[in-house]
Amino acid sequence: MELINRPRRLRRSDTVRRLCRETRLSPDALIYPIFVDEALTGVRPIESLPGQNHYGPDSVCEAVEDCLAHGVTHCILFGLPKEKDACGSSAWAERGVIQEAIRAIKAKYPDFYVITDVCMCEYTDHGHCGILRGHDVDNDETLTVLARTALSHAAAGADMVAPSDMMDGRVAAIREVLDGAGYQHVPILAYSAKYASAFYGPFRAAAGSAPSFGDRKSYQMDPHNRKEALLECELDIAEGADLIMVKPALSYLDVIRECADRFDLPLCAYSVSGEYAMIKSASAAGLVDERRIMCETALSVFRAGANMLITYYAKELADAIRAGEIG
Repeated sequence: MELINRPRRLRRSDTVRRLCRETRLSPDALIYPIFVDEALTGVRPIESLPGQNHYGPDSVCEAVEDCLAHGVTHCILFGLPKEKDACGSSAWAERGVIQEAIRAIKAKYPDFYVITDVCMCEYTDHGHCGILRGHDVDNDETLTVLARTALSHAAAGADMVAPSDMMDGRVAAIREVLDGAGYQHVPILAYSAKYASAFYGPFRAAAGSAPSFGDRKSYQMDPHNRKEALLECELDIAEGADLIMVKPALSYLDVIRECADRFDLPLCAYSVSGEYAMIKSASAAGLVDERRIMCETALSVFRAGANMLITYYAKELADAIRAGEIG
């Protein structure tokens, strides 16, 4: 046949395929979640997340060492405190679990980039993401404790803070407090489009953050909504967010695409615990090739428009990128 256009010409070898790739991945775009348990000494496997660990304050640098060995230079910290109360006061304690973890990491690895999750669910005895009034989360009162928590993280040496609570106005509240205390240089990564998803189960088991009653649908987004995600991003940007996020990733690739097209800020996606656990379970059952599925799902998130990815597979993905399996 006399065909002028033959797309297969650019698929004939790995060399030309790599040359013509539209989407390119780098270990620099990967962020690894680290769980720090204040009551723990050493390291303990996380039952709900095979291959992941809880680290005690004495061992958190082991997690960082492992990241660096794989070429991963960014993490996001999640804390499990010894004590919880109704207002989550351990979240902003000067010697709290995250504050001490930041100091330990920065003392040994000052150039390792530390992002901190700013929320109340891991610190409240009721498991909700803010201060309760009856059975409802008081939005405006919660802003005060979120800002106080973010400030304590910055004071301990965090490079970036990431509010995940989904309270209205929290980015503005945090920006005002950080700037007023001289931390104008600390960026805010806003969990802007965070959906009330069924994919969070393994994380909640790992972090001990499941709500003791009800659910989080009054503050996290309805999975039916697409345009609302754009509104949430617009509001966070107007309040001073430096980066925005869509969470979860795989079931919201359309939202990632629209946000990437609409906004010029760096866009983060979070491949959450349920996504990771599904791949692990399918692999354990012999149903899928874990390595290939890991690479393909991560690629889909970047192809949709994400600039960076929080993922429990960060280390393995970095290895795959260096090995030329993806990238």
